[in-house]
Amino acid sequence: MLSTPVRVRFAPSPTGYLHIGGLRTALYCYLFARRTGGRFILRIEDTDQSRLVEDAEEDIVASLKWAGFSVDESPEQGGPHAPYRQSQRGALYRAHASTLIDRGHAYYAFDSPESIRLLREHGQAYDAAHRMQMQNSLVLPRHNVEARLANGDAYTVRLHVPEDTTICFEDCIKGTVKIPSNSLNDQVLVKSDGMPTYHLANVVDDHLMGISHVIRGDEWLPSTPKHVLLYRALGWQIPVMAHLPLILSPSGGKLSKRSAQRLGIPVDVRDYRTAGYEPEALLNFLALLGWNPGTDKEVFSLAELEETFSLQRVGTSPGLFDLEKLKWLNGQHLSRMQPSEVLQRARPALEAAGIAPDEAYATEVIRLVKNRMHRASDLAELFSYFFADPITYDAAGIRKRWKPDSPSLVLRYADRLARLAPFDETSLEAELRTLAKTAGVGGGRLIHPVRLAVSGTTAGPGLFAMLATLGRDSVIRRLQAAAQALA
Repeated sequence: MLSTPVRVRFAPSPTGYLHIGGLRTALYCYLFARRTGGRFILRIEDTDQSRLVEDAEEDIVASLKWAGFSVDESPEQGGPHAPYRQSQRGALYRAHASTLIDRGHAYYAFDSPESIRLLREHGQAYDAAHRMQMQNSLVLPRHNVEARLANGDAYTVRLHVPEDTTICFEDCIKGTVKIPSNSLNDQVLVKSDGMPTYHLANVVDDHLMGISHVIRGDEWLPSTPKHVLLYRALGWQIPVMAHLPLILSPSGGKLSKRSAQRLGIPVDVRDYRTAGYEPEALLNFLALLGWNPGTDKEVFSLAELEETFSLQRVGTSPGLFDLEKLKWLNGQHLSRMQPSEVLQRARPALEAAGIAPDEAYATEVIRLVKNRMHRASDLAELFSYFFADPITYDAAGIRKRWKPDSPSLVLRYADRLARLAPFDETSLEAELRTLAKTAGVGGGRLIHPVRLAVSGTTAGPGLFAMLATLGRDSVIRRLQAAAQALA
């Protein structure tokens, strides 16, 4: 580990909205910074101008704020190493590309798109074995190169990968990594439009911004040997590398956008926001996709993660994305909240459903059902019967629970409730069991039809607590309506 102050960066490309894998990378960077008293930096890597999505950067910033991350340096906040958008740092990249060329670690390539296409069609890479067949400054006479540059001919700048050597570096998750240089191609560093590629811009910015630890997804591991070559060529110290394990799809393989959509798994962070997941629950879930706290504890607040997280406990095995586990964790985080806070989270869904409940009553409902909720939107979706009489009844419940004598029994119960005092859980249960005994039936013969009549469903919180919360008038009205509708 480096002895310098910890500085980590999350460096997304605004070619799309922030996806779930990107949020996990941001989370690990953020937790490591907070755990070590370091700095968390947001850098926007927008060098691929042709693929930019207009509102992607806005989405990235909004998603990080929603997650609860406090960013120390960013395009929005500025900082000592501004600008933090790569499209505004072009002069720095060009200067360092020139340095690499002067030192013999990079070269000009004048190859036409057609020649590159033919190279690929023949299954060949632009590497040591084939570079001498191409039009570049390694094979062309110097005067020819100078003339073409002066003439304004299109060119790219490529990395000059050394032959027959082994590139070795340490990764604090993977351990020692060794890559033969002959397996690498001469990576483009500057494109024909003058913009740098990810590889050059990434290394230059990480060095100039004082990044101490590069924490990123496993998919970037094959690029790291090229970055190591660039650090060495420029005479710079290599940051500590940490490549995070993949996130696997439940159906096998990497969780790609296509596989996630096929399985009904949201891909972008904005989809989880829209679906009503709590940010702390999503972060809790993502933290466990690769990191092990070393205990049986599963439910963590963001503050608890900040106190507990360490890179040493990030494993090498991929994490399996389990949407049911996320739903469970979301419910656990909801259950930790005060009912008034849950109500605030549920308001958008309530408003969308046309429900404007009395706040005191809604808070009482939440107190009763929040341990059964997976998302705040469940209040409007699964427990809407607390706010409006049911107009339909579960068909399977009718077949299983509604018997020929059910209309008569629920009406008799309704009559008794009109005179019941007090109207509370204890009295409601005692009255039902007295009626069942008088009618010569078991308690279930009344309990299930009454639940179906007042809620339209066969599942929910404790029946008598539900009846007490709904209130006398509502319960009697619903029992009478169901008896008539289902007679």
